[in-house]
Amino acid sequence: MRPVTQLLLEAREAITPALRDIVDGLPDTLRRVAGYHIGWWDAEGRPISGTGKAIRPALTLACARATGGTATPGVLDAAAAVELVHDFSLLHDDVMDNDTTRRHRPSAWSVFGVDQAILTGDMLLTAAIRRLCDTDLAPVLADAVLELGTGQCADLAFEDASEVSLAECLAMAEGKTGAILGTACELGARAAGATAQAASGYRTFGRQLGVAFQIVDDALSIWGDPLRTGKPIGNDLAARKKSLPVAAALLSDTAAGRELAQVFATTDEFDQTTTARAAELVEQAGGRTWAAAEVDRRIGSALRALADLGPTPDGGAELRAIAALVTNRDH
Repeated sequence: MRPVTQLLLEAREAITPALRDIVDGLPDTLRRVAGYHIGWWDAEGRPISGTGKAIRPALTLACARATGGTATPGVLDAAAAVELVHDFSLLHDDVMDNDTTRRHRPSAWSVFGVDQAILTGDMLLTAAIRRLCDTDLAPVLADAVLELGTGQCADLAFEDASEVSLAECLAMAEGKTGAILGTACELGARAAGATAQAASGYRTFGRQLGVAFQIVDDALSIWGDPLRTGKPIGNDLAARKKSLPVAAALLSDTAAGRELAQVFATTDEFDQTTTARAAELVEQAGGRTWAAAEVDRRIGSALRALADLGPTPDGGAELRAIAALVTNRDH
């Protein structure tokens, strides 16, 4: 089987013509923002190479192959639509989180302004739904976007909540990330002609993988290497986000967990010392250990669901490789 990095590269290349077509149809101002955000050019419009990982379209294509299908135009449209939704969500997420860095450079809103970033995200979302509007796949994608929005709403609300349960945080992660990864898998299977039962099974695989992805993302935001992640470390802690490792630590009934709760209860802005101390407390309270164990559990559930589907050898191997990448990634 090809290396997983090659799978992601091939997925990116496969959907680029569709993305180019859509972005080129935007008004010039929004075209600049979209191409910058995707990673095709810099703020001045000069070509560069800096696109995202393309995990979601890779899942769509791999699930199509796993069901015995190929990269038909319908499958490619589904893969492109999923990536457009992902880019829409990142554009809006950076605004909501006030994140000024994305993929090793200034985020789109910090370069072009909040209004332009939000409008560009809106256009990409609309283009994603429109790409599938003549098929029975559009409602599936639309439902995933609604679930994503519900998860994002919970994420914002949790910042000001004094107590949040792990069940609530896991439900938030399933909405924010599990829904789109699950739908990426379901769309690939459906577009390739799989039965409703099989498509549902691939959705289950993707949703479990998505929760694992979010937990790894949460851990990287606390303990990752900014040279690898492309974003500053500790922003989520400074925003008092109840990410999954943080929630596990706060609910640990340990001395470190109680001290972390006191730190989060203050109204002062976090400086570097406070942020570093909060990261230490999350680890001491068992948040990092819980996160690693939950990732393993979710990946195990995903792989069992995949095995039950009886995928083709090549497609199954590709999906297992992507699952391993999610578990072991450092950015």
